[in-house]
Amino acid sequence: MTLSLAFSPCPNDTFVFHALAHGLVPGAPAFDVTYADVDVTNTAAERGEFDLVKVSYAALPWLLDSYTLLPCGGALGRGCGPLVLVKDRGITSLGGKTVAVPGDRTTAYLLMRLWSAGDPPAKVEIVPFAEIMPAVAAGRFDAGLVIHEARFTFQRYGLHALADLGEWWEEDTGLPIPLGAIIARRDRVDPELATAWIKESVRQAWADPSASRDYVLSHAQEMEQDVVDQHIKLYVNEFTASLGPDGHAAVDALLTRAAEEGLVPATPLVRG
Repeated sequence: MTLSLAFSPCPNDTFVFHALAHGLVPGAPAFDVTYADVDVTNTAAERGEFDLVKVSYAALPWLLDSYTLLPCGGALGRGCGPLVLVKDRGITSLGGKTVAVPGDRTTAYLLMRLWSAGDPPAKVEIVPFAEIMPAVAAGRFDAGLVIHEARFTFQRYGLHALADLGEWWEEDTGLPIPLGAIIARRDRVDPELATAWIKESVRQAWADPSASRDYVLSHAQEMEQDVVDQHIKLYVNEFTASLGPDGHAAVDALLTRAAEEGLVPATPLVRG
């Protein structure tokens, strides 16, 4: 049986899933792989389009009836949160501003809503991730919410960080920031088997990073090698191998707080 697998073309995902996507994990089935940004996979997963899929933790409340959260393969960590970027250093809050965001059910946007609750933006527009920094630099938006490799490249656009939402979250909770989750369709995939496949794919990635280098670079949207390496080092970490107690606590804290603020439906604890 061939299963469908969807994740982003970002270096952390292609690094993690190289072995699984290329039939190098013993006992795993063949996979039909789709590459898509997380705002696309969030929506597709709600329609049940993929068997294994990378989504935002913020999207879980709409997905857990049909999918099981897997305890590995995702993106969590410290010092890796989304950034709110501006061109005008005189901007000190998002109150009354127009902001470009990468998706309405992304963890980044959920964090921004929690952070700016006391002084929210006047208008929010969903913009493809790759277009956000150029659009803010050109003055189309007062601010932009960015993720992933933008942490290493935003200065090239003459932009400044108004807020590091991961830093804010860590200072407020003491927990890592939960960004991207791997989920498995309940009616199609055994979660224990899928967990074993992904753990082995992660193990192989770390054991021989050079094996995936060409694959990673081919999907890295013209990123320089040093940016790719920084990206992988930041987003592929101990939480990728296993959520562990801190990872589960971080997911629960994010979704519980968001539900209390009326931003997402109430969700059972992920450990339950």
